[in-house]
Amino acid sequence: YAGTTVPIVNSKTGEVHEAQIFVSCLGASHLTYIEATWSQNSKDFISSNIHAFEFFGGIPELLVPDNLKSAVNLASKYEPGINQSYRAMAKYYGCVVIPARAYRPKDKAKVENAVLIASRCILARIRDQKFLSLAELNQVLWDLLEEFNNAKFQKLDYSRRTLFNEIEKSLKDELLKKLKGANPYYFEKIILILFKKMGYGDFEETPKSG
Repeated sequence: YAGTTVPIVNSKTGEVHEAQIFVSCLGASHLTYIEATWSQNSKDFISSNIHAFEFFGGIPELLVPDNLKSAVNLASKYEPGINQSYRAMAKYYGCVVIPARAYRPKDKAKVENAVLIASRCILARIRDQKFLSLAELNQVLWDLLEEFNNAKFQKLDYSRRTLFNEIEKSLKDELLKKLKGANPYYFEKIILILFKKMGYGDFEETPKSG
C-alpha cells in the first residue's frame, strides 16, 4: 500500500474517511495496477489482489507481498507465517507466496518503485480534488492509471504497456497463468465468509461513504 491516503467525504454527514491505496506491479514490464479501498484488512487486500489479476489478464507464478498483517502473520527471514485467508487465495489461483523480507528493500524494489512513481504521477495529481465515494475515486485513479501505463519511460522509447504486450502477454502461458474459469467474485464472497466463520483473518465491515 502507498503511504499516501486519499480523503473521501461522506456527503450526508461530512465525515472524512481516509482511503487506502493498493499498488501492484508485474516484474518484467512494471505494468501497474492501483486501487482505493476502505482499509488494509484481509477482505479488502484479497479483493484487490483478485482485481489486479483481472487487470493483468492472468496470474503470476509468484506473489511478493509486503509484511502487512493481511498477508503475513509472522515476519521471518527464513519461514514467514502467511495469513491463512491469503494463503487460501493463493492456493486457489495456483500462486506461491514469498513475502518480502523485513529490512531487505531489494526484495520489493519493483513494487516500492511503482508505489513511489504512482504517488508522484497519479496521487499527486488528485491531492486537491474532493471525492464523495470510493467508486468516484477509483474511476479517477483508473483513468490516470491508463495514462501512466501508456506513458513512455523516461529517456526510453517504450512504455509499461508496450513491454507487457511484447513480453508478458505474448508469453502468458509461461509468465502469467490463465485465470481460473470459476467466477472470481464467487470465490471472493464464499471463501471470505467461510474464513470469517472459522475465525481466521480480520473481516470487520468497513465504513461506507455516501
